[in-house]
Amino acid sequence: MTKDETIIEIKKTLNKIKPFIQRDGGDLEFSRYENGIVYVKLSGACKGCGLINSTLSDGIEVILMEEVPGVIAVRLDED
Repeated sequence: MTKDETIIEIKKTLNKIKPFIQRDGGDLEFSRYENGIVYVKLSGACKGCGLINSTLSDGIEVILMEEVPGVIAVRLDED
């Protein structure tokens, strides 16, 4: 799978996850994909939430790693 194909799959998967984040008042945005790591931005109720690390590692990361070959981690893009 090319990098562009991987990014398309990442975005499709994030779009499946997004409604669950939005249901709790937050939002999720793809930022970039580099060396197997997906960088995302979280906003809304996610900003400053004490469960943000759990959301990233136990939710978003697990789903992306299962559904998109080549993804090895998810990190918060705070730029």
